[in-house]
Parts: sequence; C-alpha cells; structure tokens
Amino acid sequence: MLETISFAQRQRLAYIDFCLLFKGAIYRQDLINRFEVGLSAGSRDFSLYKELAPHNLIYDAREKRYFQTEKFEPLFEHDAKRTLVKLANDISDGFDAIGDVEFPVESASSLNVPDIYIVAKIVQAIVNNKSVSVIYTSLSSGSNARELVPHSIVDNGQRWHVRAYDRKSKSFRDFVLSRMSKVTVKTSPHPHEEVSHDTAWQHKISLEIIPHPKNIKHPTAIELDYGMQNGVLSIDVRRAMAGYLLRRWNVDCTKHASLRTGEYQLWLKNHEVLANIDNLAIAPGYIAEQTTYG
Repeated sequence: MLETISFAQRQRLAYIDFCLLFKGAIYRQDLINRFEVGLSAGSRDFSLYKELAPHNLIYDAREKRYFQTEKFEPLFEHDAKRTLVKLANDISDGFDAIGDVEFPVESASSLNVPDIYIVAKIVQAIVNNKSVSVIYTSLSSGSNARELVPHSIVDNGQRWHVRAYDRKSKSFRDFVLSRMSKVTVKTSPHPHEEVSHDTAWQHKISLEIIPHPKNIKHPTAIELDYGMQNGVLSIDVRRAMAGYLLRRWNVDCTKHASLRTGEYQLWLKNHEVLANIDNLAIAPGYIAEQTTYG
C-alpha cells in the first residue's frame, strides 16, 4: 500500500515511524511543525499510520502524544549503517527526525576532507564518461600534470581517493582526492581506459576473517563485534580494495598469525587468497617475515 501513497505523505509516515523507533514517542504537533501541514492533515497521517501498522503506537490522552508499543515493528526500513551515519553527522534525507532532535551519536572527526569543487569535477567526468587533466602532488615526485580516466570515488576508511586509469603509467591506480588541483574535464576515453578493463576492480575475492587465534582470550566477543557466523566473517571484496579493508581493521595477514600485539584482534584465515594481488604492502604483515609461534 505504501507504493500507492504520495511521496509527501510517505515522508510524513516515515517521520512518525522514525520518531516512534528512536524517540519512543511523538506529538502530533511534531509532525505539523516539521512539515508545515494543518491539524486535519496531521490527524489523517496518524490515522493512516495506525491503519498500516495498528500495533505500533498507542495514544496517551493525558500526555497528548503517541507512544511506541511493545509490539512495535518499523513500517519503513531503517538501515543501521546509514542511520548511524546520518545521526552522527546530523544529515537528514527527509524521512527522519534528524534536525528536530539532538541525538547522542558521535563519530571521530575526519582529518581528510577533499575540496568539494575538485570532487564535483571528478564526478562530472565519471558521470559523462570523460577523461580529466589534473595537477597531482605525490609523496615521491611532488606536483605534476597527469591525465586520468576516473571511474569511481572511494572512501577507504581513512581518506577519499579516485580509482582511475593513469595515462602516464598506463595502468589503473588510486589517486588521493585531496592531492588533486586544477581539474579540467577533457575528452572521452579510449575503450581500454574504461572501468570494464580494470580487472582488479571488476574481480572480487572472498576473505575469511576470524578472531585472532593467539591474541584473543575470549573470541566470542569478537564474533559478536563483527556478526560472525560459526566464528567466521566472510566478506566479498574487490581485489583493488582488499588491502585497504585489511589495514583499516588491523587484520593479521601473516600465514601463521605472527603479529602478536594487542591491536591485531583479527586474522585472515584464507591467507592464500591474496596471491597475485597488487598493492598489498599496506595489508598488515603481508610482507613481514612469516614466523611460526609455538
């Protein structure tokens, strides 16, 4: 039935749903103030919500507000990852109460924030299938002009980068967004420069991650942290992104679980899957000596 309701009314119903889920209660006036609708329209929205989800709310005449019931089941999907990001960054998509209420959710500050105009130019190039010329500053060679064919912007957990074909090295590589300047959108790329030819991006591998067998005394805690099934977290990841994921989560990639300090709570069980993947120097222990501990 939700599909037959107008977009504006779906927003208001989602707002009711969000408030009941995260606040536990909602005044009719909350809805009226947020969407600037009349009293009768607000009443109709609550009546329709109760029709769609009769066991989700109950009206308290003394307090003059609706409360969540014990049988509450969200009428709309509230994805945990997206919702936490929205709450932590005070970002509303129009289907929530963010901005009306100060929710107690925080995230660590980002140290790497790209120039939005640089981002816009790169996105333009990707959307319109164009190449770009940029001034790129690298750690090894400083500032130089580069010609790139970007196909994706990626958050690797620490910084934003662009996956692109580099005409200088004639290969697909990663370029840090914040190191780019003077971006100019150019011509259309050649077929071999397009994303379909980026094999490391197109192909995925399956990582089997488990609690570190030598650093963790109570593996159940780690299994709960990562939602492991039967003690294993199986993740399909692009080959081009594997190193970033393994570094971000401090996954010990040594053959014999040789990294013995406390920050390594996870171990890559199927170490052999990393064979023949480029740029894995950032994967913890991947190039370290493979030491066997008794």
